[in-house]
Amino acid sequence: MRYALVVYRDEAAVRGTEADQLGALNAFARELGDRLLGATRLRPAATATKVQLREGGLVIADGPFAETREQIGGFFVVECADLDEAIEAAALLPMARYGTIEVRPIWEM
Repeated sequence: MRYALVVYRDEAAVRGTEADQLGALNAFARELGDRLLGATRLRPAATATKVQLREGGLVIADGPFAETREQIGGFFVVECADLDEAIEAAALLPMARYGTIEVRPIWEM
């Protein structure tokens, strides 16, 4: 089964240099091997645009939108046998030390 490991973090509290972060993510990728199907890093929440349809009209607004310090920073897609294995994979992410990793099954379409 495929799972999304969604990374929530405080954008103002980045840990380590860019090189440190990349090294830690490369170690994570090596550890997961073929189970890591993909990953994406998102630009800061301030660069987001919100799109809604309300009462027949298009509403567009610049971000950020959440009333929280933690924002979605990116996500990983992993292939795991079950939720327990996906949780183990999430615990290997370096961002789990200072952010939150949401583990969510992917709805196959």
